[in-house]
Amino acid sequence: MNRRALTNPAAGLAAVVLLLGTAACTGGTGGRDEKDQGAAACAHGTYAWSGVMREQKLTGLADPITLKKRTDSVSGVIKPLRGVSYKPHLTSTGPGVRAADAIKALGRHLGTDEPLADPSESAEPEETPTEFSYHLGDLKGSYYVWRAVALVEADFTYSCRGGAAEPVRGHVVTWETTGGGFLSCADRMIDEGPSKLGAAGRTAARRLCPAGSPAAKSA
Repeated sequence: MNRRALTNPAAGLAAVVLLLGTAACTGGTGGRDEKDQGAAACAHGTYAWSGVMREQKLTGLADPITLKKRTDSVSGVIKPLRGVSYKPHLTSTGPGVRAADAIKALGRHLGTDEPLADPSESAEPEETPTEFSYHLGDLKGSYYVWRAVALVEADFTYSCRGGAAEPVRGHVVTWETTGGGFLSCADRMIDEGPSKLGAAGRTAARRLCPAGSPAAKSA
């Protein structure tokens, strides 16, 4: 699964923000030829998508960071949130649709730049803390660090070509990217443009920054 990093220039920090088919089904009840023909038809069916949801979900937080003296680097660990777990998967009311194929089809439907996470991906968040280290120069004050996943969910109906079998209905859970961020509590949230923070960054600011800080107040 390819990862990509997006920078957040608004805070003046090298913050990493959100590093985040066809199917086969059997058809026919007659002889072998009929079953083979039904399977071939199902292999070229179509997906109809509905209820698509794309949202940043917080998966991990570091302890609040307070630097009383100026320094050029900071490091620590991001702890996974308890009770939070996301794994690419498919739930279906009928047999025959493979999760990997459905997720690929969803990616084509959404026109994503990178392939969506398939069932071979490990669950998010990771079970063990994740180390971080930033060498940015001239750091002082309060900062917050988080990890997140750009989750994607959708309902689908898969119809075999020529109506070879009953339509299969199901639900897909996957994600576009995973990653995180490191920002100063002294900076207000950005509401527009490429530096806009999503729900995960805002939640992190509310949890980790001092109550009266610009980040917490604007989150």
